[in-house]
Amino acid sequence: MDDSQIVELYLNRNEDAIKETADKYGSRLRGIAYRILNDWETAEECENDAYRETWNRIPPHEPRDYLFAFVGRILRHIALNECKRNKRQKRYAVYCELTEEMQECIPTAQDVEAETEARELGRLINAYLKTCPEDRQRVFVRRYWYFDSVSEIAAANGFSQSKVKTMLFRMRAELKAYLEKGGYTV
Repeated sequence: MDDSQIVELYLNRNEDAIKETADKYGSRLRGIAYRILNDWETAEECENDAYRETWNRIPPHEPRDYLFAFVGRILRHIALNECKRNKRQKRYAVYCELTEEMQECIPTAQDVEAETEARELGRLINAYLKTCPEDRQRVFVRRYWYFDSVSEIAAANGFSQSKVKTMLFRMRAELKAYLEKGGYTV
């Protein structure tokens, strides 16, 4: 069943929508949650919470062409919140490591305008990524969105770990310069 048909099930409030979403994307969603939490049981709970939240958000949203991204974003936020809430030692350390890597090039917002700033920042990051070759985009997203390890990224792309580390280091420096050019200072 394609995404548009699944979204139609959500719009018709047909509970088969959740089953179809789970059948099509369940293992990928659990994998994202697991990489954040390092706990299969909690990853499954986050997956179920993401289906419930998707049910609540469709309608008004109709992600016919980007259902996986829509549900994945919901799941990612749920898993990150769970990680923060429980401060799981090993995975929390990975989360902190990735956050520290990105803090080198992204400013933090600490005022009431934070949400507006975050949207503009997201727009600039997306604009920067569009200037990058596809392989660099893929490496960046796999590291900072899906929380893949350097070794997983290297294996999936046929690169050495050294190449992935260097690529990420250079991309963070380029992103920092790009953001500064866009009016942000770190």
